Amino acid sequence: MIMSRIEAPRDETTGNLLDRLLAGLPADAVLTDPDVTVSYATDMASFCPAGTPAVVVLPRTVEEVQHVLRTATELRVPVVPQGARTGLSGGANATEGCVVLSLVRMDRILEIDPVNRIAVVEPGVINADLSRAVAEHGLSYPPDPSSWEMCTIGGNIGTASGGLCCVKYGVTAEYVLGLDVVLADGRLMSTGRRTAKGVAGYDLTRLFVGSEGSLGIVVRAVLALRPKPPEQLVLAAEFPSAGAACDAVCRIMAGGHVPSLLELMDRTTVKAVNDLARMGLPESTEALLLAAFDTPDPAADLAAVGALCEAAGATQVVPAEDAAESELLLQARRLSLTALEAVKGTTMIDDVCVPRSRLGDMLGGVERIAAKYGLTIGVCAHAGDGNTHPTVCFDAADPDEARRARASFDEIMALGLELGGTITGEHGVGVLKKEWLARELGPVGLEMQRAVKRAFDPLDILNPGKLF
Repeated sequence: MIMSRIEAPRDETTGNLLDRLLAGLPADAVLTDPDVTVSYATDMASFCPAGTPAVVVLPRTVEEVQHVLRTATELRVPVVPQGARTGLSGGANATEGCVVLSLVRMDRILEIDPVNRIAVVEPGVINADLSRAVAEHGLSYPPDPSSWEMCTIGGNIGTASGGLCCVKYGVTAEYVLGLDVVLADGRLMSTGRRTAKGVAGYDLTRLFVGSEGSLGIVVRAVLALRPKPPEQLVLAAEFPSAGAACDAVCRIMAGGHVPSLLELMDRTTVKAVNDLARMGLPESTEALLLAAFDTPDPAADLAAVGALCEAAGATQVVPAEDAAESELLLQARRLSLTALEAVKGTTMIDDVCVPRSRLGDMLGGVERIAAKYGLTIGVCAHAGDGNTHPTVCFDAADPDEARRARASFDEIMALGLELGGTITGEHGVGVLKKEWLARELGPVGLEMQRAVKRAFDPLDILNPGKLF
């Protein structure tokens, strides 16, 4: 049972904060029971540092969010915004004594406009719920992270999420037309537009996408929609090596093909998915490549891609016969990260994106790093984007194994930068990759980023300790 504000532990500072918050919020929106608030301390990166929240607030309106930010500014209390907490880099982890601002109750789809092909939503809307709602109008919202049944649009915007379909349809940033944002001092600002075109002033909308809640709190988003594509068909190709699968990826993209997804699972990932879900994937393969097309004639496209896979050395190429079989293959891919977590209990998930032409070098390097540190590291990848997810499996209760896991993680990120890539393609920086963000940006770039942060949040109360 949630403790009342009178029953909850309070000192003078906490008591003043609670009294001020409750002056503009309903009582059921303010959680103070330590047994409850501690459950909001981390996202999926539970091994990353996290503090103890002073209070968790669950607003339902823009005005309530504004009240929280005004109060936090006046009392100089940090605010950590959260959605579904499916993030993988600790970006939603609490800081000590903060207000956790959970936006999950702001979950309304406010408008779907088929003529202008836009949707207007609150940040707590679940990605999959939006996709299903717009499908009823013959439209689609393409960004589809693997956690799409749980993750929220606000969280997707905060981390600039990607997904399986990015190779054809792009990432979240390409679908955010406009935002309503509550700034650190409680003011409400609107950015962007509802129109198909618009270049008035600096593109502040893009600035907020991927900012991990460090510049303002998104309370409303105008999202671009597309016509609903035909049902896609999927092809599965087995390869004798990860390098051969990566060669096939290069052949497919160089050949001008536009798959709706192009995903790779290495042998470690395939085995983990089979162990978890008994899906019957071919464990004899060293790499499994999934290609899909949602064109008017997907079978012809799959045949052409299948031939390229065979030319690259595929030992078996199996096109799905229907949408149900295709969905089964995609479900296996979506289970990859969950299955790898089950291997040892804890995972450190890298998010390195490299040029497609260096994908084979990336996977080969990860294999060498795994052998060097004596660890299980599975790789699944949005291969069509060059976005890899090397996933280090380890026992967090074993200090030596945890140390080796962190060392291998750092070597993988260093490898990505060496290959001309970036430390994160879609998961964000959070606290997990702060050191590496500085290395990627360089001193001048880091200085400019910090200047932007100061302009929007001079008191550093919005998600402090993240990114920089």
